[in-house]
This record gives sequence, structure tokens and C-alpha cells, in this order.
Amino acid sequence: MIGVDTSVLVRYLVGTPTDQAARAAAIIDDDEVELAASIVALAECAHVLRSQYAVEGRDIIDSLIGFIQRENVNMLGLRADVLVEMLVRARSMPGRPIPDAMIVAASVAANALPLATFDKGQARYGISVKEP
Repeated sequence: MIGVDTSVLVRYLVGTPTDQAARAAAIIDDDEVELAASIVALAECAHVLRSQYAVEGRDIIDSLIGFIQRENVNMLGLRADVLVEMLVRARSMPGRPIPDAMIVAASVAANALPLATFDKGQARYGISVKEP
């Protein structure tokens, strides 16, 4: 199993520079290669896609879900199905819900609920929240 850094994921998703994108695709698209991705790499990828490539939030979410659901991708420290569920919920939410979805998925994976937060909007992910 090999880890996937943000830079590889971004090149794979945006397709540029072409030589790096091709090398990224060679490992990501190879179902014989088991990959491991961290939530931090996905969060940074979302930020880069939005800030440097002006990709819309819904498109970022769809791209991340497509990557996460690949047979050869393993999420480090959380369940991929929970992360996908939270990202699907985030699609229809205003603002920048991707980091919130990731926080909730990590809390669910660790069975760390309720989630202590001052953001009452976190409950929209279907979890229990508690203000400290």
C-alpha cells in the first residue's frame, strides 16, 4: 500500500501539468496498486481545487467521492462510506461545507459523539452536537 499526497490527487483530478497528471493516473488508475489517503490530503485537495483552480464546490465533492469510492483506495483513520455520506449531504449545503463534512466523518468514525461545537449547523449532517 502506498500513500497519496495532495499534489498527486490534484494533478490526477485537474489533468495538468500533463506529465505529472499522467504519472498520477498511472498509480491511481492501477487497480493492482492499493492506495491510502488521509482526510488531511483530501481537505487540502478541496482547498487547492477551489482556491487555485476555481472549481465549484459540488464538482469538488463529486471528484472527491469518485476518488474515495475507487476499489483500490483506502481511507486512513475513517470509514469511506461515512465520509461519502457526509459529502453527499454537503452537496446541497451553502458555504464551504466540505471541511465540516470531514470533521463529522472523523467524529463518527471514532465514535466521538456528540460533537462539541459552537456551529449549530453541524447538526445538519444528522449527528448529535453539543455546545460546550
